[in-house]
Amino acid sequence: MNQQQLVTRFYTAFQQLDYKTMQSCYSSNAVFSDPVFGLLEGEEVGAMWQMLCSNAKNFSLQFFNLQTLDEEYATCEWVANYTFSASGRPVVNKVKAHMRIQNGLIIEHTDAFNLWRWSRQALGLPGILLGWSQFMQGRIHRKAKQQLTRFMGG
Repeated sequence: MNQQQLVTRFYTAFQQLDYKTMQSCYSSNAVFSDPVFGLLEGEEVGAMWQMLCSNAKNFSLQFFNLQTLDEEYATCEWVANYTFSASGRPVVNKVKAHMRIQNGLIIEHTDAFNLWRWSRQALGLPGILLGWSQFMQGRIHRKAKQQLTRFMGG
């Protein structure tokens, strides 16, 4: 499977909230990072997608602008629309993904997006007033990691 096929398989599975297929696109020692969860490694990566897919409400996703940069690197953009479960608020998250692929599997995956824009939508007034601050961003990150640890049974 080439890079384009793998990335397409991953995001098509994400559109369907099929976390098992998403997990199968990663190597067992993959690393992932984004502004909410920070750095995740190995089992944490698959568990994050399982948690997000299992909790998704009013979810839709489009992906586009898929580019293979060389024999290892690919990027694409994606937009997710969903209801943030903690607040019940609608979110439109615009993301740029960067993936490193070896032997037909994702070994590194970084999702980049504006955390303040996300927090304004997901959290409402607290996100509007404080979402730009390191304090609030640290709080968002810690809460996400705690949720993942609980989800993993820790």
